[in-house]
Amino acid sequence: MSRKNIILCGFMGCGKSTIGTLLGKKMGMAVVDLDTYIEKKENKTVSAIFADSGEAYFRQCEREAAAELAQKNGIIIAAGGGTLTFPENVKVLKSSGTIILLDVPVEVVARRLEHDTTRPLLNRPDKDQAMRELYEKRMPLYRAAADLIVDASDSPMQICYQIMKEI
Repeated sequence: MSRKNIILCGFMGCGKSTIGTLLGKKMGMAVVDLDTYIEKKENKTVSAIFADSGEAYFRQCEREAAAELAQKNGIIIAAGGGTLTFPENVKVLKSSGTIILLDVPVEVVARRLEHDTTRPLLNRPDKDQAMRELYEKRMPLYRAAADLIVDASDSPMQICYQIMKEI
């Protein structure tokens, strides 16, 4: 019997990678961070892909990676912050499993990302304003894509238990 995938989505800093790792250990499932998967395939960081080839090229890599991972069974996919803002990615990932939105208030995200310099879309002088605008634009898309919405303001372990209870 094949197991459905679990796809974690949400805004940057919501805990997709952290929760994915914990959930994988608790459920005995392999975890694939989509951005890391792309970095390995491209042999460079997401920031370097953005800088060298632009966002459009990165999004193409992301589409291909989402399609490849959707072919697998029984894995946890920590999607990139922008992955599920594209309908084709939502469609292919939803067909492979359950999409769970890790919902975190924008103030919590701002605090978590305060000293983070690794996010290409936020590497700008008006970082806080850019983050808030992107958050407002993306959250309705995440909500529309999600099969399950989980409050991710709690501790990572509490969030894992809640997800396990819900699915």
